[in-house]
Amino acid sequence: MRGLDTLVGRLVLVSLLAITLMHVLSLWTYERALEGEVSAAREAALAERIVSIKRSVVAVPPARREALAHELSSGPLEAHWNETRGAAPGGPGGEAWRQLVRRIADLAIELTPADIILGTGEDPHVALLSIRLPDSTWLNVSLFDTRRPRQARHGALLSTSLMAVGVALLAFVVARWLSRPLVEMAGRVRRLRPDDGPSPLAETGPSEVRELASAFNAMQRRVADSVAQRTRSLAAVSHDLRTPLTRLRLRLDEVGDPALRDAIGRDIGDMEQMISATLAYLRGDGAGEPRRPVDLVALLGTIVDDAVDAGRSATLVAPDHAVVQARHLGIKRAVTNLVDNALRFGGEVRVELRLEAAHAVVTVEDDGPGIPEDHLENVLEPFVRLEDSRNAETGGVGLGLTIARAAVEADGGSLALANRPEGGLSATIRLPLPVR
Repeated sequence: MRGLDTLVGRLVLVSLLAITLMHVLSLWTYERALEGEVSAAREAALAERIVSIKRSVVAVPPARREALAHELSSGPLEAHWNETRGAAPGGPGGEAWRQLVRRIADLAIELTPADIILGTGEDPHVALLSIRLPDSTWLNVSLFDTRRPRQARHGALLSTSLMAVGVALLAFVVARWLSRPLVEMAGRVRRLRPDDGPSPLAETGPSEVRELASAFNAMQRRVADSVAQRTRSLAAVSHDLRTPLTRLRLRLDEVGDPALRDAIGRDIGDMEQMISATLAYLRGDGAGEPRRPVDLVALLGTIVDDAVDAGRSATLVAPDHAVVQARHLGIKRAVTNLVDNALRFGGEVRVELRLEAAHAVVTVEDDGPGIPEDHLENVLEPFVRLEDSRNAETGGVGLGLTIARAAVEADGGSLALANRPEGGLSATIRLPLPVR
């Protein structure tokens, strides 16, 4: 049903339904009108023929009347001359023959209503008409209804089908033409990166599409201006914040109390760490890094080896190779942040890499206190830290998980957190594998 969810599919479907409905209604109306006209013409011809037979029979001697009536009989009409009336008034289905009786009366002005007797039997398609002649003898006419029941109109069905196919093709071409700027715009939006600069769309097509393209181009310019302004502001903030910290660190030697000097040094270090992390997040470090094939096994091995070299407990379980298209520095920063968090809040960390049908799945597990279930999503937001389990004394400014998620999502992946049943936190990264 994917096709019906597109603008092209919906336009084609609506056009088909509308044209088919209108065509069927117009055919039904036309056929009803045509059947009415044909029926009227048939009744008029039959009435004229009956009146003509009546007048011809009257014009010949009685001895010749039966033979003449028989000669003039054919098709749905069989006439006989008798001295007695053959039709008994009434009977079922008589209404279908009333219009014929009225036409005969209009054509033969010499007849009165009492001179025309209509009778029907058990078969409503057969009627007997008795017409009184001037000498009180009767012309008895047996009539058969030759109107055939309505049959399937194969020509109408073929006409409707051909029209539907033509409308579908035309609607498809028109819809593709109309939606082409929207498809191009959607592709531009998916590929848009803040650092790429504006890539204007052609402002062509219907007025609504031109207006949308113009608004999109204006939005791109505003985004580019905002990014440029943010970059300049961050450069200024970085300089303005780091300069006084550098001066403070240089003046630490002038502090005579060693304990105070160490405390001030730790505070300066914390501030430098907070500034570096915050500026890295705001700059979106690595956003402009191109994607390339990255061997996750080698990357994870490097991160785990660094943790082991630092005297921490870390293990890696992975296949021989697992290559994804990603930004090397971005993914490395994401996994490093997760491993650092796991080591900070737990005694040991276990990193596992497994391959699924379309994804490479990296799991980082620790044996720490975990995170309350109702805060698993909140901790992924910027500057969010939980006092219950991961408090300020353990370090960090609440950006590690945020930066990790942003880096993973930039490569089309996802990051999810979950508490382990046996205790500790599990962070799972899912990255798409290249299509083969």
